[in-house]
Amino acid sequence: MSETPARPGAFDALHPPQRELVDDCVHCGFCLPSCPTYDLWGEEMDSPRGRIYLMKEGLEGEPLTDSMVGHFDACLGCMACVTACPSGVQYGTLITETRAQVQRHHQRGRWERLLRTAIFTLFPYPRRLKAMRGPLALYQRLGIGALLKRSGLLAKLPAGLQVMESLAPPITRVPKLGHRVPARGKRRAVVGMITGCVQSAFFPDVNAATARILAAEGCDVVIPPAQGCCGALSEHAGREAEAVKFARDLMDTFEESGVDYVVVNSAGCGSTLKEYPRLLQDDPEYAERAERFSARVRDIAEVLVELGPVAERHPLPVRIAYHDACHLAHGQGIRSQPRELLRAIPGLEVREINRGELCCGSAGVYNLLQPEAARELGDRKAENVLDTGAMLLVTANPGCSMQIRTALERRGEHLAMAHTAQVLDASIRGQGVETLLRG
Repeated sequence: MSETPARPGAFDALHPPQRELVDDCVHCGFCLPSCPTYDLWGEEMDSPRGRIYLMKEGLEGEPLTDSMVGHFDACLGCMACVTACPSGVQYGTLITETRAQVQRHHQRGRWERLLRTAIFTLFPYPRRLKAMRGPLALYQRLGIGALLKRSGLLAKLPAGLQVMESLAPPITRVPKLGHRVPARGKRRAVVGMITGCVQSAFFPDVNAATARILAAEGCDVVIPPAQGCCGALSEHAGREAEAVKFARDLMDTFEESGVDYVVVNSAGCGSTLKEYPRLLQDDPEYAERAERFSARVRDIAEVLVELGPVAERHPLPVRIAYHDACHLAHGQGIRSQPRELLRAIPGLEVREINRGELCCGSAGVYNLLQPEAARELGDRKAENVLDTGAMLLVTANPGCSMQIRTALERRGEHLAMAHTAQVLDASIRGQGVETLLRG
């Protein structure tokens, strides 16, 4: 990254929140009902227009205070306000630029620095996450978590560590994918597949289902084994230099793959991959390559609808609730495609979740950094999911699955969960609904 020239006020001159984008906000208030934190607290400065007002003050010379940073930190970055805004305010760009400024110029407390260091030393590194699978599987098999809860020791841990423990998904066998999965029947496209960090370590069956679906729909699937993090978690947290490095490395990995599309099955990753041109705009070597790379990025639902179905769908008689992951629905504008794919399955009924536009509280690592707000949002989402009477919850982001499952467990409830890809895979393979309801 280039040097950051000083300037008066909250922000330096390296990509501060853009004044022209700030001025696009006319403070009409259409964003307020869609904002999770405003919905929680009713506080103007914890709404999108309130945060934009703080950005404007920072641009006009106000210092970057602890209070100002607190309001920026409280934002989930869910982009529901972008969907709701009639003026087309690019709030996503504004909050991303602001968080990079906060990361450079705000001194956080010792415990928060330690927590953030732990998070970003672990989560963006697939190999490190995979190394945790064995110890975590043993921890779950021996029931150590339940023992810690009964003893009261778990409650004495810092809130972020308690949340991390509660979110850990059940560890299952890792299917072997290989480096290339050939198309079944006539080849219609060659696609590269992003395997992700959390997805590959803790939800490998989702990646396996994704590869099988693509192959069944006539795609050669290329899976580069050396791929690392896409930079999504880092970029969403303002760790811009780190995100840029991850983005360069991932692009290099796919450079020689010769694929028509780069397919992703994690909403947060997909949103960032499509933002590479902005992230790498100052990089003379990668800026143009980022444009070409991002133009090929497709969410799994997006590419399947573009190609059109060729594989037969077998019946799945099941009521599902479909949860819109924020970075899919609001960040990428992909809402109709997953529903279209699911409704095309014979016997499957899609039920909508009340106030489905509101975030579940996962939001990358938000639930680790802002556990109280995330918990309340998760509880609300869990209640609304249960009200649908669905037998299965379907979503397209690993963080959402972990967050809602944990919220349901707090209520003493269990609901089977699956990724959109797993539902399609079960239908194409004729597996029957029982395999999904065990999830």
